[in-house]
Amino acid sequence: MPRERLQRALARAGFGSRRTCEDLIARGVVRVNEVVAALGDRVDPETDDVTVEGIPVNLDPEVRYLMLNKPPGVLTTMRDERGRRDVRVFLPDGPRVFPVGRLDRDTEGLLLLTNDGDLANRLLHPSFGIEKEYLAEVRGAPTTSTLARLRAGVELDDGPARVRSVRIVDARGERAQLSLVMAEGRKREVRRLLASVGLPVARLVRIRIGPVRLGRLRPGEVRALTPEELVDLRRTVAKAERRAARQTPGPRVR
Repeated sequence: MPRERLQRALARAGFGSRRTCEDLIARGVVRVNEVVAALGDRVDPETDDVTVEGIPVNLDPEVRYLMLNKPPGVLTTMRDERGRRDVRVFLPDGPRVFPVGRLDRDTEGLLLLTNDGDLANRLLHPSFGIEKEYLAEVRGAPTTSTLARLRAGVELDDGPARVRSVRIVDARGERAQLSLVMAEGRKREVRRLLASVGLPVARLVRIRIGPVRLGRLRPGEVRALTPEELVDLRRTVAKAERRAARQTPGPRVR
């Protein structure tokens, strides 16, 4: 692949217009192979390591970042051996992408898809704790003590689980809508957690991953992430990685 101007490569990677990328370079926050970049520098997207504010950047021209509002009844896979409906049918033509994590078949809402394996792995890293927000319609009447149990943690078959935050959005009789923020992503974790406190889920929608929100995207619709969303997502992952590194104990001094 031929070398190209750095500001053009950054713009293509989602960091804004070429003028915006020139400003980033002029501010000294862009590095190529750990060296502060200068205006006019050229890069090879296949071999050069580029960071912006310490955040690794994938300059592959084939890389894509998509968001899908997954409808209920759809499997989070690119091909189901039993011929059931999967997310592949909603995706536009172009380089192949893969789901970042999973939503179970009955859960709907925000699903990120990309072929940037490095970013996907960071988003899924269990120690980084990237937040995921859900709206859950439940059967039952949640009480203050019930919400306190969810925050404190509940023992499930595969270990303890807890919400990072929870609040009642609406409550009418024996139905309620809750907003929950989770920092994990185990199989059917939200459903199992709510069922364990007597609030079985009737409908579950994921509305946020990190800073990226579902917004007004209709079920079955897909779109590319905006440059602003990509930058915010990268920054969130970088902050989570630094926080995890600080919390990791160093070697014991004898």
